[in-house]
Amino acid sequence: MISLKQLRYFSALARQCHFGRAAEECHVSQPALSLQIQELEAELGCQLVERRRGAVALTEMGAEIAERAQRILLEANDLVDHARRQRGLLEGPLGLGVIPSIAPYLLPAALPLMQQRHPGLQLRLRETQTATLLEELAEGRLDVALLSLPIERAGIATLPLFDDPFLLAAPRRPQPHLEPFDPGRGLAGEGLLLLEEGHCLRDQALSVCGTVPGGSRRQYGASSLSTIMQMVANGFGSTLLPAMALAVELRPDMPVRLFRFAPPAPSRSIGLAWRRSSGRKADFEALGAILKDIGEPGDARMAATEPQIVSLPG
Repeated sequence: MISLKQLRYFSALARQCHFGRAAEECHVSQPALSLQIQELEAELGCQLVERRRGAVALTEMGAEIAERAQRILLEANDLVDHARRQRGLLEGPLGLGVIPSIAPYLLPAALPLMQQRHPGLQLRLRETQTATLLEELAEGRLDVALLSLPIERAGIATLPLFDDPFLLAAPRRPQPHLEPFDPGRGLAGEGLLLLEEGHCLRDQALSVCGTVPGGSRRQYGASSLSTIMQMVANGFGSTLLPAMALAVELRPDMPVRLFRFAPPAPSRSIGLAWRRSSGRKADFEALGAILKDIGEPGDARMAATEPQIVSLPG
């Protein structure tokens, strides 16, 4: 009789197309994973993968079995979620995914509050980009994700929590060969510093600033706001900074000026996403209440830096 363990291992192998990486994902040895795949093939009476040097490929039957296995694993996860509804809120294991432009700013304050209010919670964190989080949600490898909304994907439910306003961060003292910073030109894309492709914050910055000619964007391949803010502080350009990042990314000694947008100020919507088939909506709403308590005071963070903020014309 086939087992859920065999299906989980095979599902990982189908994603990774490599025994070593699949074993690492499943936290088992490669021989152990290989043995389970062989036993699954024997039980089903067909070959699921073609073994090649350094990689594997699914057979035609293997691709079909992988798709069916994924559906079975999702149903099994949702069955467990349904049973957990009989317990108290936020008890037991919970896989939470978070995008990099939120995790370092919200989690340090939110995690102790989660533990205090829900000591039975066994949290497993995953920080990565939105596209990966949505894939792992759909595949059942995560229970819920904290990210920027809106999300348009079939089978995914969302819960808006709060808005996070944007500020324009610019160098206080440009490099000697550069002209003084002009906020209007910065918003037009001149010297605009962006995160690398794949970060939703990059797309949001371009949405706020409009269409920016390719030559105006300075490409550094930065994957974090910390790196971008160091570039700004050293006079290399400007960037859009979410209000929730102020306390971490803007030190008092940094030569950076902040510009507040005239109302209605642009912002990003922060919220939770999960599979519609999950039976843990009450858990996610309780989690959302904690995150909202921590993240909602964006205006207070902006007010704390008021001396460095000037209004931009509408």
